[in-house]
Amino acid sequence: MGEEAPEFRVESVALESKDCLQNAIDIGDKTYVISNSDDPKSSITIKILDKLTQTWVVPTVLGAPPNPTSSHSAVLVNNEKILIIEKGVPLNDSIWFLEVDTPFVKQQSKIKGTVVVAWSKGVIGEGQKPIVISGPSGVGKGTLIAKLMKEYPSKFGFSVSHTTRAPREKEIDGVHYHFTERSKIEEEISEGKFLEFAHVHGNVYGTSIEAVESVTDEGKRCILDIDVQGARSVRASSLEAIFIFVCPPSFEELEKRLRARGTETEEQIQKRLRNARAELDQSNSPGLFDHLLVNDDLEACYENLKKLLSLDDDHEDSNDSFIKDGKETACYSILSKTNSEILLQSETNEAEKGTTNLILLDLSSLSGGAPGRTRGLKISPVN
Repeated sequence: MGEEAPEFRVESVALESKDCLQNAIDIGDKTYVISNSDDPKSSITIKILDKLTQTWVVPTVLGAPPNPTSSHSAVLVNNEKILIIEKGVPLNDSIWFLEVDTPFVKQQSKIKGTVVVAWSKGVIGEGQKPIVISGPSGVGKGTLIAKLMKEYPSKFGFSVSHTTRAPREKEIDGVHYHFTERSKIEEEISEGKFLEFAHVHGNVYGTSIEAVESVTDEGKRCILDIDVQGARSVRASSLEAIFIFVCPPSFEELEKRLRARGTETEEQIQKRLRNARAELDQSNSPGLFDHLLVNDDLEACYENLKKLLSLDDDHEDSNDSFIKDGKETACYSILSKTNSEILLQSETNEAEKGTTNLILLDLSSLSGGAPGRTRGLKISPVN
């Protein structure tokens, strides 16, 4: 139950106190109070005032929080997110969003049966959509991914999945899979740390939010190799991705490839074949996969995959020139907000050096790179 609120009304302004700096943001019948402690080692704290019942609620907070700083400024973006700019921190690390009613937050609130909010780090630039590649065991999707990453090592990064199964010969923990215990992965799933998970062949497989973030934070396009059940979960999440299903030329050819691997017993092969038939049936589900690739000839299939990903097109972020000038290292705070643009003011003395100390932050094309990351931030100097 919530704690009874004191007899005062919290306004949507920054509130100075002896212990911390607070920003209070009104959204409907709730006020979100975001506090920095004077203790540099303490994280930002979140409390919610229900104005109808005049009670306080301390929500479950998901995601990695911003690094502790002495103060911040905050402004409402929409009814789903609050923008927070940490003061005294370079721009690349200072932009954060507190998700209060996004699809991811709603999903986690339903799972946990409690009030949930989530931290999401703002990422400058659009970035290309992650790629979800699915297909039955033995279809060759792993070989296709390996070829893609070998030819374009600077463009793509592989999201390493977690699994409770034992490693096969020559498999390396953290490279092929994160091998883990069932109790640990189930605990982390309950804590909302996984984008998707599935029970396959008696084991648990899953993709952690951290695994996706670690790739996108390197400036690479993330590839997720997951089964159909996992693809369905990702499609239902806030991750915006391209979904590709790789098919065998025939079911008989798939069985031949599975047996040629020589890594499973007959019982395991039969189980994989049953699952493969079910996955092939599900691959035609409306709205699940964007593209179907038939892996009859490996080289031809690989060329078709490259065409789907438009690898011949040059992609240059519109913020490249700004970043090359080093402006992303300057520290800023929120000055004003109009529609989808927010005016930020530099906390340095750049204006005295003859350069602008104002930039516009354009929020019109925000998208969720993954739960925990919000992409699409556009920045431009104000002359």
